[in-house]
Amino acid sequence: MFWKRRKPASIAFDKTGKIPVIRSSICTGEQTAGFRDQASGQFQEVMLLRSDGDLEEFQRLYGVEASDIKREW
Repeated sequence: MFWKRRKPASIAFDKTGKIPVIRSSICTGEQTAGFRDQASGQFQEVMLLRSDGDLEEFQRLYGVEASDIKREW
């Protein structure tokens, strides 16, 4: 009844033409992680970041390294 769910090892996404991005709100400090399309500039939101653990989870799920992530304000 109260078993832990298995977390997927990683989620595949099209790495060609997409950049991992963290958007941060200047006013509230809210952070969202997602991917920006290089051609159109459209942002696809994937998850809300509430703590450092959420950022680590984003990196693990999508196979992204911290050095590859860009931050936007």
